[in-house]
Amino acid sequence: MSFYEDRVLPHLINCALGNKACLRLRKEVCSNLDGVVLEVGFGSGLNLPFLPARVEKLYALDPAHLGRALAAERLAACAIDVEFIDLRGNAYPLQDASVDSILSTWTLCTIPDLAAALHEMRRILKPKGQIVFLEHGLADGHLFVDVIVDVIIIDQ
Repeated sequence: MSFYEDRVLPHLINCALGNKACLRLRKEVCSNLDGVVLEVGFGSGLNLPFLPARVEKLYALDPAHLGRALAAERLAACAIDVEFIDLRGNAYPLQDASVDSILSTWTLCTIPDLAAALHEMRRILKPKGQIVFLEHGLADGHLFVDVIVDVIIIDQ
């Protein structure tokens, strides 16, 4: 990981994706989470205030460790058990069928091998688990960006 990716980019993302409009979307996408959740791209913990009390545990996955420091106040205010996990290559260090939900907000475009990451998500997701994501993409015929909020239920 480069100096920029590890030390600069987390600050930029924290500012750019922590505005009022983004926080409103984060609240929406987190509203139906429960049980054990893996957050792919934890960043600076901008989703923490919106996690329902039904979430028992959050595995926080992010290759940039600076986000943990940026999340200090949010972590201190969070009643949910948060465990940071490190990515080892393309493998998530969790057991098969061990999480109820996977949360990803504005992260999928940053993953170098998205197919491998999605395969790992499916591996660790419980049957009938959900992948909840918030992403951006080009809007048809417009100069702005669409925001995509979706939930995928995986029936294994």
